[in-house]
Amino acid sequence: MQPPAPEPGSSGTPPTPPAPAPAESTEARAVAEGSHGAPGTHRANGHDPRPGTPRPASAPGAPSSRGTSPLNAPQPPFRRKNDPMTQPSSSSPSAPVPGRPGSAPSSPDSGRATDPAGTARAETGRPTVASLPGHRSAPTGQPPHGSAHGGTAGTGSALEPDLDADLDAYEDPEGVELPAGRFLDRERSWLAFNERVLELAEDPRTPLLERANFLAIFASNLDEFFMVRVAGLKRRIATGVATRSASGLLPREVLELIWTRSRELMARHAACFQQDVLPALADEGVQLVRWAELSETEQARLFTLFRQQIFPVLTPLAVDPAHPFPYISGLSLNLAVVVRNPVSGHRHFARVKVPPLLSRFLEAAPDRYVPIEDVIAAHLEELFPGMEVLAHHSFRLTRNEDLEVEEDDAENLLQALEKELMRRRFGPPVRLEVEESIDPYILDLLVRELKISDVEVYPLPGPLDLTGLFGIASLDRPELKFPKFIAGTHRDLAEVESASAPDIFAAVRERDVLLHHPYDSFSTSVQAFLEQAAADPDVLAIKQTLYRTSGDSPIVDALIDAAESGKQVLVLVEIKARFDEQANIKWARKLEEAGCHVVYGLVGLKTHCKLSLVVRQEGETLRRYSHVGTGNYHPKTARLYEDLGLLTADPQVGADLSDLFNRLSGYSRRETYRRLLVAPRSLRDGLIERIESEVRHHRAGRPAHVHFKVNSMVDEAIIDACYRASMAGVPVDVWVRGICAIRPGVPGLSENIRVRSVLGRFLEHSRVFAFGNGGEPEVWFGSADMMHRNLDRRIEALVRVSDPAHRAALARVLETGMSDSTASWHLGPDGEWNRHSTDADGQQLPNVQELLIDARRRRRGTSTP
Repeated sequence: MQPPAPEPGSSGTPPTPPAPAPAESTEARAVAEGSHGAPGTHRANGHDPRPGTPRPASAPGAPSSRGTSPLNAPQPPFRRKNDPMTQPSSSSPSAPVPGRPGSAPSSPDSGRATDPAGTARAETGRPTVASLPGHRSAPTGQPPHGSAHGGTAGTGSALEPDLDADLDAYEDPEGVELPAGRFLDRERSWLAFNERVLELAEDPRTPLLERANFLAIFASNLDEFFMVRVAGLKRRIATGVATRSASGLLPREVLELIWTRSRELMARHAACFQQDVLPALADEGVQLVRWAELSETEQARLFTLFRQQIFPVLTPLAVDPAHPFPYISGLSLNLAVVVRNPVSGHRHFARVKVPPLLSRFLEAAPDRYVPIEDVIAAHLEELFPGMEVLAHHSFRLTRNEDLEVEEDDAENLLQALEKELMRRRFGPPVRLEVEESIDPYILDLLVRELKISDVEVYPLPGPLDLTGLFGIASLDRPELKFPKFIAGTHRDLAEVESASAPDIFAAVRERDVLLHHPYDSFSTSVQAFLEQAAADPDVLAIKQTLYRTSGDSPIVDALIDAAESGKQVLVLVEIKARFDEQANIKWARKLEEAGCHVVYGLVGLKTHCKLSLVVRQEGETLRRYSHVGTGNYHPKTARLYEDLGLLTADPQVGADLSDLFNRLSGYSRRETYRRLLVAPRSLRDGLIERIESEVRHHRAGRPAHVHFKVNSMVDEAIIDACYRASMAGVPVDVWVRGICAIRPGVPGLSENIRVRSVLGRFLEHSRVFAFGNGGEPEVWFGSADMMHRNLDRRIEALVRVSDPAHRAALARVLETGMSDSTASWHLGPDGEWNRHSTDADGQQLPNVQELLIDARRRRRGTSTP
């Protein structure tokens, strides 16, 4: 999660916005699915070094997040078993299958690319492979530590943008010796990502309302992490699936690591809000107060508000022999209330749900806000007339909210998903947050009735649920936010003018247009492209993928307009996009009613690629105009997510998109393309072949390098290819927003690998893959992250960049993001992330996003927003 709720989680982020990733979070699922960056000083080690901030205590008996197992400790073999073109089968530890060959077959497109040879970056004094600790709470072969809390029922699977529930097994290619323990644990890495989001909130140099926003993003990211990743681990434990992950950990060990680490991070999160952000907001005239701090006039005003707008929607639910314990919905904020009958003297328990559709913080007076649960608690006698209110405590439950839809050729996927969305509301609990002042009797009652273990209870200072800070962060106080930035029209589109609006088709016929959002406006590029296509009488057909889009989507409106004007419109709607399923079902039906051909992709595979194809009659010929991107066709998140897109009239790209759309909507079995790499068949092998080609270039003395920019770096086959390239002397740079399982800087294994992470006001979301290619640079970008779900269980597409100027521009962005002269986090061989935000003189380093904003402003001739 990160700014908007990332593609959950993303990640989460910006907007979640996404992590994470989260996401990925998120994304407001931006960051999510996670994700932001700004200068700061706190190391990513789980402890706040500032004076006066208590070091978070671990839960009694909880395992350490670090173990003592050496990197090369013996581990059982792992293999992945996936038929990439059919419903994927789950991996089985008892049925090994042949591993992937070390040298992947060449991809259909062998055109190569890139830049000067890099030099090996060896560092001295670093631990050897054999001495590195593994992230393991108990040595291999010993029973997991702390298993007193036994089985915990649950179901679950994955998280957008950064979370993927399936822990696929993997085994090294035969004949290639790489040390065991070379993969960092993915859950620990995700928590480290969310810690980086937290560090932005802790950093006093981050604008104040942005700090509040990052606190909300952190909370939203963590919610999605528990709903998906933790729920998935509990399901594996409950069903007896105890295979080790690639990092060598059993599900129980991973779960204990999560419980310990998340408790520490949640304590830091609460401390940052209570001790830093809350007082700083008050100093700026924005006061978040509790009921007792209000004046009589303010209380009277809120009583009127309570009677008129809150009381009518409240439903107190009693618990007694005639009233069973009520269902507690996931992520709902609740009040546990104890009342006494003055006649009988008996005490009773009741639950009051805080209405989720009302504002989280109510304005008691200008710039004075109070949590809504405080207002409800102050008027409980209105809900229980004639009873004595003895106590009230807020609590919040997180449930497994992942979906499991069984697909087959005969099933109506839309109906199946709607049924599963109803079942999602009743997933088993995975986390209980309570106010630290809660009465022990009430806590015992909640734990017993909700069937949750003690280790899953998180006592916190009130108020709970700091995702409500999104509302505070949106206050109109520009001096407390990042300087405003308004994206401009891309210069290649602005140059071509017609009688009215710019003619997108004329611009794209002249040259390919490389878009970099949010620095280039989405509305005057991609959105305008589709709106112009819908209105143009010469356009015969539009084909479009939709993974996530906004509730009032101009993209959907343009497609409906096109269909109503008689054009052939094919829309591939991915209704299984996590946490957007209900919205996508709605838009799928709206599109169908307008006459669009709506399809839902291939059985067993999510359609995650970002593609648009317009077929236009031009004289005696048909011309195809294409858009291939890294981000969703979502105008709102396009202002918060960093993404790339290519508008082109290149016949090869147009033919590739035609073939791919035919495969998605019909029975085509085409698997080779001209300028695309497509998952699940050719993308992983195509990238591995290119990595191995860099090794050959390096050995021949030609320029060679591997530069990746991704949201997540988890796939073991890709990571091992990077390890082998590093061992051969090829420089490998990885710019990752969220999860990263690669260990950089290990002598003899990865001393030529650097890993950086950039978080900031925008959620880094693009995926770029650049290769030196012997001096003829090759660059690809697209929708795929280096995760099993993307490479094995999704339709993903990367496009090769053919314009040398575009390749050079992308290479400059990658170099800037990896440079030691810009702010970022650096990953060490032990899995720890260290913030690099000041130079040797203590001066603050610029963020790559700030540099790109400044460059766009200079291009438009303005030095101010």
